[in-house]
Amino acid sequence: MTRSNSASSNDLKKMDQQEKEFLKYLSGYITAHKLEMMEQVMASRTRYFTVILEDIYKPHNASAVLRTADCFGIQDVHIIEKINQYKINPYVTRGAAQWVDIHKYYNPNGSAVDDCFENLRKEGYQIFATSPRADSISIDQLNANQKTALVFGNEHEGVSEEVIAKADGLVHIPMFGFTESFNISVSASIFLFDLQRKAMALNIPDFYITEAEKEILRSKWYREIVKNSEIHEKKFFDSK
Repeated sequence: MTRSNSASSNDLKKMDQQEKEFLKYLSGYITAHKLEMMEQVMASRTRYFTVILEDIYKPHNASAVLRTADCFGIQDVHIIEKINQYKINPYVTRGAAQWVDIHKYYNPNGSAVDDCFENLRKEGYQIFATSPRADSISIDQLNANQKTALVFGNEHEGVSEEVIAKADGLVHIPMFGFTESFNISVSASIFLFDLQRKAMALNIPDFYITEAEKEILRSKWYREIVKNSEIHEKKFFDSK
């Protein structure tokens, strides 16, 4: 079962004229500075890389990853729920959950891992699980020439054996101290920074989201920003 707060890229459709008129109407309630900032952020938004969080035990760690994803322009975060259900911690996300699309997978009668991985592979992603195992490649060996999803496991056990068996490969950050892992949000930051740097050098043509995807984001973001947007929406469309 997949639960998402946004449409899949496969479901993106060109907005009809009335919706565009409504967004223009809503924009009148948003400051010029905020509108300009949203356009700047959208210009750097990407779905070329994404993050998967598997059964995170501490919600504030997952929330910190959401904030990291937003900072790096990552539009989607996928959350596999097994035992633990993720709830946003607004004090940690600092509003990032408003801007990042969260996709949740929960399947009590099957495999949430399969549901998540199948969905991403249909979108063309290679899936790498983060793990310090001996057969794991180093972060510097991870190529950025293909859409990539990185899986981060929970704080106690890391990624599960199921994820390890079903991922396309394993990757790790070399360690030089006594501990063998970073905090999840720190790991996500290092990986995303490294992948972004590699991608920029490759000048990938479809790295950023499309104009159609930007329209969908405007539809979501404007409604998030404008107070009582649902009342405005009802009044606007009733008048039509």
